[in-house]
Amino acid sequence: MSDGNPKTDGGNSSACEAESERPFFSALLTPYRSLGARGFMVLMLVIGGTCFVSGLVFMAIGAWPVVGFLGLDVLLVWFAFRWNYRTGRAYEQVSVSLSEIVIRKVSHYGELQEFRFNPVWVRLAIAREEDEGVTRITLFCRGKGVPIGGFLNPEDRTSFAGALQAALVTAKSGRLPAV
Repeated sequence: MSDGNPKTDGGNSSACEAESERPFFSALLTPYRSLGARGFMVLMLVIGGTCFVSGLVFMAIGAWPVVGFLGLDVLLVWFAFRWNYRTGRAYEQVSVSLSEIVIRKVSHYGELQEFRFNPVWVRLAIAREEDEGVTRITLFCRGKGVPIGGFLNPEDRTSFAGALQAALVTAKSGRLPAV
């Protein structure tokens, strides 16, 4: 006798679907900046102080127009570093699940590009050079290529390429490794 409720397999199918959609690999890639805020202030103080002292010397010998150019030098260095730090706000987020690869690229302006691929159809291309290691990482799917981690240094790019390659092998196998 039936009670009108559809038969289920104890919830296993929905658990399997949730498992296949949950990312097992996730990476946030950000550009490396070797000079922090404190280092930037120290550098600007040294450059400003050097230009100020040099400006005083040039004024003392009567070459006062040089002072303006020294001030312009300080201003240009400041703007160059500010622009560099602004571009450092860009990032890429890569996540891999058994059913999908999601790549989110956010520019330093905040513009978002999102790419979604089925891991079964994805091919990973890793370009290497003998001296540098990995120089380019690209995911290809149906003729469309998406470069990843172009702003990373070669060491980080090499490490990320290995981790992404392992994640793709796992995704293509269709089974998560036992924990």
